[in-house]
Amino acid sequence: MSPTSAAVAPTRRLPLFALLSLATAVFVTSLTETLPAGLLPAMSASLGVSESATGQTVTGYALGTVLTAIPLSTITAGWRRKRLLLTAMAGFAVANTVTAVSSEYSLTMVARFVAGVAAGLAWALLAGYARRLVAPALQGRAIAIAMAGIPVALCLGVPAGTFAGQLTGWRTAFLAMTVLTLVLLAWIAAAVPDFPGQPGGARPKMLPALRIPGVAAVLLVTLVFVLAHTVLYAYLATFLTGLGMGGDTDLVLLTFGLASIASIWIVGAQIHRRLRSLTVVSALLVAVAAALLATGPALVYAAAVLWGLGWGGVPTLLQTAAGEAGGESADTVQAMLVTLWNAAMAAGGVVGGVLLDAAGSSSFPWAVLALMAPVLAVVLLARRHGFPPQHA
Repeated sequence: MSPTSAAVAPTRRLPLFALLSLATAVFVTSLTETLPAGLLPAMSASLGVSESATGQTVTGYALGTVLTAIPLSTITAGWRRKRLLLTAMAGFAVANTVTAVSSEYSLTMVARFVAGVAAGLAWALLAGYARRLVAPALQGRAIAIAMAGIPVALCLGVPAGTFAGQLTGWRTAFLAMTVLTLVLLAWIAAAVPDFPGQPGGARPKMLPALRIPGVAAVLLVTLVFVLAHTVLYAYLATFLTGLGMGGDTDLVLLTFGLASIASIWIVGAQIHRRLRSLTVVSALLVAVAAALLATGPALVYAAAVLWGLGWGGVPTLLQTAAGEAGGESADTVQAMLVTLWNAAMAAGGVVGGVLLDAAGSSSFPWAVLALMAPVLAVVLLARRHGFPPQHA
């Protein structure tokens, strides 16, 4: 029986070809979300709206994920996993194509919302898929490989997309995403084995999953950690301008991205033994980076390195912790995590804007420090469930 038509037993070796296709899927989801940030002036001129209105294309994407990740995860629980993954990625191909050819702002917003819906399906699925491809001892490494698409998208994808947009027009950047997604669909069809959905058509229940020991702790850490990161990341250019370093924004982001990639590698190598300690260290590094940024411009690049080292592995750590805590309800817990993650990103933009108006950009590092305190407290207290001392 072929691997595409039946469940496949987890392998004791890393199936790199399959895992790299999942990493590319993560790359597509991350880059589709953030690509408008580098293309706002050209997009706004073409669509005939202000840059602030065009910026809402990112918000529309996030709303699509927040509003649909949990209900769609419930509705599609009985679907075979490969069918669901292919459907989600096909959604990206359609949404990016419509975005590329649309000349109407309202149609563009609908396309972005659809992309967010596809992201909700994909994010609730990808980490669990990576875990099921390998034996338990390799699950952390498998998730780390899959999640490597995030820093690659931020570090390389956004600058490359922005450059391509400036060189050949912003629509070309979105069409390139469509082409990449079509290649990815063929890659997934050829390389990724299939797995069944929930047996007997069972549908996951959110409240019972939330009552599983450790799940609430992981979800709370996710919400606050992502909020802290986004408050600073979303307004980094504004913060650096306030320090007189506005022209260094690209280099600071590159430094952050490279450190994030290093963090993914470190976490992937150690997560199967040190999930708890890695999460604690990640939180501490982000807190220290915020403290350095609060001192002024002299240590900005050092802070960017520490910030990247702390943040890069966080998606892997939290999705692994959610999967371990959720057990048989892992996909349901992942859907809740994805929803909270995107809600925190949206809230980060709002909170950052309020802080900027009320206290200026210098308040951002202090806000991050304040938010990281409860993150550390919950991780340290969730010793028995959620973030146990040893990840088996």
